[in-house]
Amino acid sequence: TIEKLLQIGAKPVTASDSNGMIYDKDGIDLELLKEIKEIRRGRIKEYALEKKSTKYTPTENYPKGGNAIWHVPCFAAFPSATENELSVLDAKTLLSNGCKCVAEGANMPSSNEAIELFLQAKISYGIGKAANAGGVSVSGLEMAQNASMHPWGFEVVDAKLHHIMKEIYKNVSQTAKEFKDPTNFVLGANIAGFRKV
Repeated sequence: TIEKLLQIGAKPVTASDSNGMIYDKDGIDLELLKEIKEIRRGRIKEYALEKKSTKYTPTENYPKGGNAIWHVPCFAAFPSATENELSVLDAKTLLSNGCKCVAEGANMPSSNEAIELFLQAKISYGIGKAANAGGVSVSGLEMAQNASMHPWGFEVVDAKLHHIMKEIYKNVSQTAKEFKDPTNFVLGANIAGFRKV
C-alpha cells in the first residue's frame, strides 16, 4: 500500500505491525522500512530508532477499543492488516480528524459499526471486496502467465492489474448509481459481485 501511495505522490505517514505503530511526520521512508521488515526481519519500532522524526507507539499504549494508527489526522486511511482492526471508536476519530477516504486493503478490516459511520458520513469508502481485489487478481494473472509459458515483467503485470482495478471501480460505481445511491460503494460492490456470480 505504501509503495502504491508513493507512486501517485501521496505522503504516507504511518505504518504498523503486531507490536505497535509508527508516525513519521516527514513521510515513511519506504527503503528503510523494507530494509527493516524484509531484509532484517525486524520490528516496526526499529524504524523509530533509526529515523528521529518518528514516534513509536506500542500496542499496550493504544486507546481502549481502538488502534493508535487511526488516531493520526489524515486525508485518507488504508486499513490493510487484520479483520476488524478499525473499530467504531477509530472510525469516529478518523471522521472527527477530517478523514475523507477509507480504502480497505485487507479482508474486512473495518467493523460493521465503523462501515455504517463511513456510509452515514458520505466519505469515499472502498470496501475490501472491491478495493482489495488486487491480490486475487494478481494470482489470476500469475496463472495466466504460467499457462502461456511467457514470463511477464513487473510493468506488464502492473498495467494489467491497473486495468482490472479500473474496471472494478467502474462496475461498482455504475451499480451504485443504478440503485440511486452513487456514493455507496458497499451497495455497488455487493450487487455487482452478486450479479457476477
